[in-house]
Amino acid sequence: MFKIAQPASIIFGKHSAEEYSFPENCLIITSKGAISRGWLEYLKINDCYVFDKVEPNPGIEIAENIISEFEKSKFSCIIGLGGGSSMDVAKFVASKMKKLKICIPTTFGSGSEVTRISVLKVNGNKKSFHDDSQIADVAIVDSHFIENSPPKIIKNSAIDAAAQCSEGYDSKNGNPLTKFLCNQAFELLEEGILKMDREKIVLGSLISGLGFGNCSTTLGHALSYVFSNEGYSHGHALSFTTLYAHEFNSSRFYHRFSNIVKKLNFSKINLKQDYNEAAELILTDRKHLDNNPKQVSKQDVVSLLEKINTDNSM
Repeated sequence: MFKIAQPASIIFGKHSAEEYSFPENCLIITSKGAISRGWLEYLKINDCYVFDKVEPNPGIEIAENIISEFEKSKFSCIIGLGGGSSMDVAKFVASKMKKLKICIPTTFGSGSEVTRISVLKVNGNKKSFHDDSQIADVAIVDSHFIENSPPKIIKNSAIDAAAQCSEGYDSKNGNPLTKFLCNQAFELLEEGILKMDREKIVLGSLISGLGFGNCSTTLGHALSYVFSNEGYSHGHALSFTTLYAHEFNSSRFYHRFSNIVKKLNFSKINLKQDYNEAAELILTDRKHLDNNPKQVSKQDVVSLLEKINTDNSM
């Protein structure tokens, strides 16, 4: 037996967000660039509350502050607008406040608009929260937002999506449908990245979210968080942690993922934290490691961290 969970409504297509009729009196959770980039003007939302202080890799404190600030406001729903960070905060807050959730990605890699997962820092360390109550009621995926995205944003987002679907395919928690979705997502993302076809990256990211969101990512993500804790972007960290995790797991995607990393030309990552301390922290991430296709020991983790830090073959 297996279960598939996804938003009740997924709207996909260029200018779909511009054409959507949003509820009145909503709360928009986003980042500081939303207004200067013209996102609110594009959505034609005027009657709303706006919280635009979400930063990359947000802490749980930002969600708690939003709940405290707006708990007495009579808004109709919560809109998460932006990258994975903004959507994760919006989903977490909406779940706690029991509000309708609308997610609109402006970067295309996290798949957060269609997953039950929010990633927030707790005591300075990344933690993933998994709950069906965090699934958006409506996801609007509009490729208009990728048109003016800087190349750095696109490559970090695209490798994030490619890591998620390839890890999701290998997950022990997978099933025939998630494997189909994850494989299809990787096909689209691979072609989109190698040919820089942005429409394929957008669609691949959506399908990746539907796939891995129902089976979980694995070792590559567990390894990535200690690098993110030291300031590396999520995609940048995954470009190497997922690569070496795929090699460890003998994944069918190892060589193809390696080609994508080379194409995107990511700089090396280096962990400053003591390997043994980092390994202890990584091993607490059972949500990812319990789904890994191979059992992972502390020594395995230490060896992988050493290899990531010292291997110059990429």
